[in-house]
Amino acid sequence: MPAISFRSVSKRYDTARGAFQALDDVSFDIGHGEFFGLLGPNGAGKTTLISILAGLARATGGQVLVDGVDVQADFAAARRKLGIVPQEIVFDPFFNVRETLRLQSGYFGVKNNDAWIDELLESLGLADKAGSNMRQLSGGMKRRVLVAQALVHRPPIIVLDEPTAGVDVELRQTLWQFVARLNKDGHTVLLTTHYLEEAEALCTRIAMLKRGKLVALERMADLLRKASGNVLRFKTDGMLPPAVAARARITGRVVQLPAGDAADIEATLAAVRQAGLVVEDIEIRRADLEDVFLQVMQAEQGHPWMVAV
Repeated sequence: MPAISFRSVSKRYDTARGAFQALDDVSFDIGHGEFFGLLGPNGAGKTTLISILAGLARATGGQVLVDGVDVQADFAAARRKLGIVPQEIVFDPFFNVRETLRLQSGYFGVKNNDAWIDELLESLGLADKAGSNMRQLSGGMKRRVLVAQALVHRPPIIVLDEPTAGVDVELRQTLWQFVARLNKDGHTVLLTTHYLEEAEALCTRIAMLKRGKLVALERMADLLRKASGNVLRFKTDGMLPPAVAARARITGRVVQLPAGDAADIEATLAAVRQAGLVVEDIEIRRADLEDVFLQVMQAEQGHPWMVAV
C-alpha cells in the first residue's frame, strides 16, 4: 500500500472568465520511505495537488489516499498521518514558540510532548527562541517554527511545499540535514521546490507537472540519463551570433548550450569570438536536473533541449 496515492485527480475552477483546469487526470503513487520531488513551473498545479492532499481543497474528480485512507471520506485519520509545511508563513501572534508547538500538539491530541518539542527546537536551531513571541521572529525563524509545527505530532508522511523559499543558506542546510535524518529513519517526504539542486541532491524519484498534467515520472538516476549529453557553459557580454543564440539558454552573462564533440565546441566558441565577444570561465559539465527540467517543459515547442519522457 503506497504512502500517498493520487488516482486520476482533477481540479477545475469555474470563474467569471470561464473554466480553468488546474489539474487534469493526475495519477501517481509515493512509496513508504521515499524522498519524492514534485516539480513544475508556477501555475503547474503543485500547490493545488497538495491542497487536495491536505484537505484544504476538494478534487473535482479522482481520489487521494494517505496510507490507504481517503482524504475526503476520513479527513481526520488522513490528516494525522501528514505533517505539512505550507508556502505561506502563518502564525498566531499571541503565543511564543513553545506555546505554539504545545497548542499544535493538543490539536492532534498528543499529550506530554515536551521531550519531542525540545528535540525539534534544538534540531531546527530554535532552542534560544522557545520563549520568544512569534511576532518577534524573523521570517526565516518563523519558517523554522512552521516546520516544527508540521512535525510536532510525529507524522509518518512529511509534505514540504517550497520550505526554503526566500530563506538563508544556514536555514536551508539545517532543514535538509534534519529532514534527511527523518527520511533515513523511515519517514516519507514529499517536496516541492524551485531550487532544483535541492531536489537533485535529496530526491530518489521525481514527478513533473505542466499546466495541470503529469509530464514526467521517473527515478532521479533514470531522469538524468535522459539528458542530452554534456553542456558547454561560459560567460560573455554583448549579443551572441544568431546561430549560437538560437541554441543557447542565457541567464545574465552566463550562456549554456548543448555540447557536441570537440569540433562542435570549438566552432561555437570561434563563432562567439568572431562576433567580437570575450569568452570567460569556460567549462563543460554533465547535464543536471535543471537541464532535464527545461527539456521537459519546453518539449511542446520543439526546443533543441527536448527530451522524450
